Amino acid sequence: MQPVVELKNLSKTIGKKKIIDDLNLSLYPGQITGFLGPNGAGKTTTIRMMVGLMSITSGDVLIEGVSLSDDFEGGLSKIGVIVENPEMYKFMTGYKNLVHFARMHEGVTKERIDEVINQVGMQNRIQEKVSTYSLGMRQRLGLAQALLHRPKFLILDEPTNGLDPAGIREFRMYLRKIADEEGVSVFVSSHMLSEIELMCDRIAVIQNGKLIDIKEVAEVQESHYYIEAMPLETAETFFQAKGFTVESHKDGFIINAEKPQIPGLIQELTTLEHQIFIVQPHRKTLEDQFLEMTGGGQIAEAHTK
Repeated sequence: MQPVVELKNLSKTIGKKKIIDDLNLSLYPGQITGFLGPNGAGKTTTIRMMVGLMSITSGDVLIEGVSLSDDFEGGLSKIGVIVENPEMYKFMTGYKNLVHFARMHEGVTKERIDEVINQVGMQNRIQEKVSTYSLGMRQRLGLAQALLHRPKFLILDEPTNGLDPAGIREFRMYLRKIADEEGVSVFVSSHMLSEIELMCDRIAVIQNGKLIDIKEVAEVQESHYYIEAMPLETAETFFQAKGFTVESHKDGFIINAEKPQIPGLIQELTTLEHQIFIVQPHRKTLEDQFLEMTGGGQIAEAHTK
């Protein structure tokens, strides 16, 4: 599968400090990628370079093979952007806002405007003034506006900020629909790990300006099991003696065993007169994995420079 977007040795130096260091990343059609990083990691700087709001020191951004360095307007024409809460003309209806933004792109027809209205489920409210919309409705209108020119790549920076749980779920549903039906590559920067886990197909993690990991969100870690047994200390010693990694967790511990190994291990532990209370697969959350990757760095990044 050919990538929609390629970051090639993307770097940014401000003064003597290298903010982004040779970043390489490919983003694919129909795939939603989450972009995570601790405070000051370089998320916002990367996004600013991707949309032309900040100059690139070295490297390049390619959108469907079009270099932003060589053809800025051509590359940018393939991008849709939503940054936190989209700004709309509140005294105008949702529909008139879309008509206004449609004039900024060539070839956006009335039929296309109606199509994006349907895509984000705004048929019943589109003729009402934006001042009457909830934050969730304004987010949906912003999504419709970003899709008017049929972008191949959609960048969302903190798209669910301020939304209630119902609004977040609704926005996530429309985003998934657009990725699946339109084949749009979606790039989401957010500090809400639980939402990234539900929304995205994979995550890219940046730290100190470097891409440190890319992994599939759906990757289930079945090679870990949570066990509660008594006496606890001797049970842990039993597994350590057999070469397993033992990590304390809640009232028990986690071991890195494979599923076929578990019955024999538990049977052997029972013969050593241990009481077994719980044995269950343990899947590490995205938060667990993020903290492991970054060494416990805080994820929120509101104003990276």
